[in-house]
Amino acid sequence: MISRRSFLTTGSALAALAATSTLGGRAMAATFPVTYTDAEWHARLTENQYLVLRQNATERPFSSPLHEEMREGIYTCVGCDQYVYDSKTKYYSDSGWPAFYEEVAEGIERGPDPVYGEILPEVHCANCGSHMGHVFNDGPEPTGERHCINGLGLNFIPA
Repeated sequence: MISRRSFLTTGSALAALAATSTLGGRAMAATFPVTYTDAEWHARLTENQYLVLRQNATERPFSSPLHEEMREGIYTCVGCDQYVYDSKTKYYSDSGWPAFYEEVAEGIERGPDPVYGEILPEVHCANCGSHMGHVFNDGPEPTGERHCINGLGLNFIPA
């Protein structure tokens, strides 16, 4: 299985992602409890958050302060405040992105990435459809999963 780090270190991966990502992908085709117009999303989010959450881009590795965050608390979706991850499932993966081995029940949905299909299974917010990141099968027990999540898509609320 390809690691996120090796996949994204190729210069063409980010260029292809930026050039081909659209809201027409599988995750964005669904209806979600929280919806906004494109103009409303632009007003609610920074430009970088918009690119990640609404256009399926990926932030630069090691750019998020949440990568190093190890305090107890909860993580919510920047787009709608949906509870998506608990700090109890966070671990330091040295991948460059916040990593979790399990999501909060009903917090996210999984599916093929709109650009990369099953090569990089996507996770998105179950409440607003925002792109959160991808799941890899090289994480710790008990799930064996590594949810590589863009810090730009998360709020951290300390316990």
